[in-house]
Amino acid sequence: MMDGKESTTITALIAGRPYPLKIKEGDEPIIRKIVKEVNDKVLLFQSTYPKKDKQDHFAMALLTYAVELHKALQEPDTTDFAQKLLHIDELLTRAVEKG
Repeated sequence: MMDGKESTTITALIAGRPYPLKIKEGDEPIIRKIVKEVNDKVLLFQSTYPKKDKQDHFAMALLTYAVELHKALQEPDTTDFAQKLLHIDELLTRAVEKG
């Protein structure tokens, strides 16, 4: 159990690679949405930079999120948004570390 909630294991397919994640059951919809957004960004970078490899596309997608997080943290009125981005960053970091 994680923080008093039931946990579940899902497999997030990011840039064609599977990443098993242990998550709170209630977090699954947001994680699936984030995975889709990351894959959409990776596909955008694949079409924009076709000569780069998948690792580069993935890195550019993560950099996009890191920039958004940094900007959000600079805005005093976006505390809730910044916390959500920090949570996303934490989830993505865990996914990359497990992969």
